[in-house]
Amino acid sequence: MRTNPQSLSLNMQEPFDIFIGLTTYSVFPEEDNTFTIFKEGKEYIHIQKDTEGVWLKLDYETDLPIFDEDPEVNEIGRQINLHQAD
Repeated sequence: MRTNPQSLSLNMQEPFDIFIGLTTYSVFPEEDNTFTIFKEGKEYIHIQKDTEGVWLKLDYETDLPIFDEDPEVNEIGRQINLHQAD
């Protein structure tokens, strides 16, 4: 089955930067509400949207969610929500 490259580009989101305090995070959207986050230019974490206000860090080896509430991850997710609302 062939996929139309134009339809792919419509669904893909471009990477973007968010700023929390003096820290720059680069956000690379992936599939299924998951994102790779770079902090100050270095790969930092993978996160996934759980609910509107709760975001989960994903384990690097298994890609399974880690169910510890992390205020930094939630703030990154809040900023992603704000960016996507624009």
